[in-house]
Amino acid sequence: MAEGRIPVERRRRKPTRSGVLLSEDVIVDCALRLVGQHGGDALSVRRIGAALGCDPSALYRYFHSTDDLLLAVSDRLIGEAMDGFHPERLAWRDGLREFGLRIHRGYSAHPRVAALAAYRVTRRPHEFRAVDAGIGLLRRAGFTDEAAVRHYSAFVDTVLGHAALDAAYLALPAERREADDRAWTGEYATLSAETHPQLGAAREHLPLMAGSSFEVALELLLTALETAATTSTPAGKPGPVGD
Repeated sequence: MAEGRIPVERRRRKPTRSGVLLSEDVIVDCALRLVGQHGGDALSVRRIGAALGCDPSALYRYFHSTDDLLLAVSDRLIGEAMDGFHPERLAWRDGLREFGLRIHRGYSAHPRVAALAAYRVTRRPHEFRAVDAGIGLLRRAGFTDEAAVRHYSAFVDTVLGHAALDAAYLALPAERREADDRAWTGEYATLSAETHPQLGAAREHLPLMAGSSFEVALELLLTALETAATTSTPAGKPGPVGD
């Protein structure tokens, strides 16, 4: 089917058998719920149609394919994460920190969806707003337009990479997560300092390996960006480090 938005006139005007009036939001809500409950295999027109009480073909009046629907679901996560975010009220570093934390929290709240969507480009309004905000914060730091785009790419890839990693961990059954966390006080604690001297020296701190390292990585990246901002010279002049 050709790319582009589905024409309004093709959309369903009457309720489904279950009394649901179809819309893009209703379908995205259903997809988000089903994937959250059952994983990526639930993202099918058959499963969603059954849940909504409609013929699966009715979904194609709103989305070209399940991939098109996945992009809409991913954009919903971005929209929820960015809701209430006002970067213009924050210094650039604080704004980027909040940006990163919001995205990470948003994907962590929907780990099974995040595992499918964190690496995709949605090409939709919420993503447009997020990218605009992120690049704007870096331009305010004093970076050139080119540098702002390049650094934003590195920043958001780091955020989304951690989000996908942590989401995959959260999507594991509880007993597997607990077993992985116990490894740092179990198997690692029994290793000989003679064969693994570095682990032996740091043994008491190894439990720090359990859980997410996202916030530590975020602060390291922000510090690197701040250092780069102080040494960059757009238009031959030093850039500001705050505002």
